[in-house]
Amino acid sequence: MKGTYGNLHMELFDTHFHYYSDDGDPLKYAEKARSAGIRYLLAVAANYEEGKVAKQFSSFNDECWFSVGVHPHEASSFADDISMFDEFIGDPKLVALGEVGLDYFYESSGRVVQGKVFSAFCELALKHNLPLIVHCRDKQDGEAAYDDAYQILPGFSKRGGRFVLHCFTGTREWCGRFLELGAYISVGGIITFPKAANVRELLEVIPEQRLLLETDSPYLAPVPHRGKRNHPEYLAVVAEHVARLKGMSVEKIAEMTTANAFRLFKINRGAQL
Repeated sequence: MKGTYGNLHMELFDTHFHYYSDDGDPLKYAEKARSAGIRYLLAVAANYEEGKVAKQFSSFNDECWFSVGVHPHEASSFADDISMFDEFIGDPKLVALGEVGLDYFYESSGRVVQGKVFSAFCELALKHNLPLIVHCRDKQDGEAAYDDAYQILPGFSKRGGRFVLHCFTGTREWCGRFLELGAYISVGGIITFPKAANVRELLEVIPEQRLLLETDSPYLAPVPHRGKRNHPEYLAVVAEHVARLKGMSVEKIAEMTTANAFRLFKINRGAQL
């Protein structure tokens, strides 16, 4: 099945969106995305309860998977125990853990607690050979979150850990350091924002085989939909923007980033065709 957005034919993979109960019928939600050329979907959870919703969403839809984790905003609620997430392990639709990581922009949870939960999920990912979806954000011109993440991720990577930095907005230098650890970098609607020149510049250093696309729906809708509730269908806008910046066809961007996603998440693509 190939979707169409405007005059473009492509098969995109939204590697990071959040589905909530007020988003309506999961089948209609997914079909709306597929009508825009977004064939593959990864529902990402930020806590245990959202994990159950994401799992249910993926069970309703073919070519959709899910991940479970604890967003750093909620780390204080899970500081002592993440064992409840074991119930998701072994589900055939579970292809990653996350999103997890560090957020020093809001610091809704203390830094020490964030690091503790992040490290715990690193161990869980290594134990079950699952990649991590990592959230890492600092205040403008701040680097402490990246520095602290870099205290954790090299050891994780050295032990065979795989990870993607979702919606990364750090510097070229930090991007390069994480890429040296084998990181994938995920690009979303921010790349269309007028003031996000730094994010657009990252495309110059991200290897083509490590680039992923996402929406982070319902957040961060791309221009010209900014201010609206985001949806995976708008991934087509992100893909078009990335294609222009890289001087490539949008069909090539779709083919490349979708293949990258299947490789990172170790999904048997042949079984999906």
